[in-house]
Amino acid sequence: MLDVAVLATGGVAPGSVEDLEQLLLEADFGVPVTLRLVEEVERRASRGQVRTQDEFRNALTEGVATALLTGNNDSRLATAGSPPTVILIVGVNGAGKTTFIGKLSGRFRGEGKRVMVAAGDTFRAGAIDQLRVWAERTGATFIGSKAGADPAAVAFDAIDAATTRGVDVLIVDTAGRLHTSESLMDELRKVARVIAKRLPGAPHETLLVLDGTIGQNAVQQAKIFAAAVPITGLVVTKLDGTARGGVVVAVHEAIDVPVKFLGVGEGADDLESFEAREFAKAMLSDE
Repeated sequence: MLDVAVLATGGVAPGSVEDLEQLLLEADFGVPVTLRLVEEVERRASRGQVRTQDEFRNALTEGVATALLTGNNDSRLATAGSPPTVILIVGVNGAGKTTFIGKLSGRFRGEGKRVMVAAGDTFRAGAIDQLRVWAERTGATFIGSKAGADPAAVAFDAIDAATTRGVDVLIVDTAGRLHTSESLMDELRKVARVIAKRLPGAPHETLLVLDGTIGQNAVQQAKIFAAAVPITGLVVTKLDGTARGGVVVAVHEAIDVPVKFLGVGEGADDLESFEAREFAKAMLSDE
């Protein structure tokens, strides 16, 4: 949480405004969002609406929630008109894609859905085995290939298998790639094209997994991935606390894509569906 209590004394003085700017920037809100939040607090203060600590906190909370609810903000997962629903998972190395897939698979299985996971990361050593372990743990069907196989072909075969076996949800992993590698981004475009050709309307979700600890670098990653494939939702991982959770707001605003999940720990159940107002309250809570 952000410690705003020390700033909320006797209205909004010039010194406290500077401190608020610094606090928000350190929390990874980024410059555009920070300036707008500060402007909103100052506006309310000029109207006599920010005189106490609670009013100060409420003004900030409402500003954060409003930013998250502006534009494309539907945090619900899309579903296909008829199964399977295909979810494509993308992101850089180390962001936590495989763990997220395991958690998401477990959630769907808990809802009684038939789930298949496809190991489209055919390059990273151990990636196929790691995903197989998650599938076994959650009771999902696993589809993979040998290391070095064409990821687009794996996705194509997985849709065939999911359709034949009556699967409700197919989750397709992709290789973690540096967002600066154009050849790897071209490969990702190919995977998305092959999925769409094999099953019109798919992927029904393309979720970008971002490491919440890398700050404004996550914004740049999001912009590059969004330029390569149509991102429909964001997953921000490693948010065990919300002291630097401003990156959630910054990335949403940068590419106008809703946040759909937060990863808040390593456990199988440490996956939260995103609720903008609850997130804003938790971030600025004094508890």
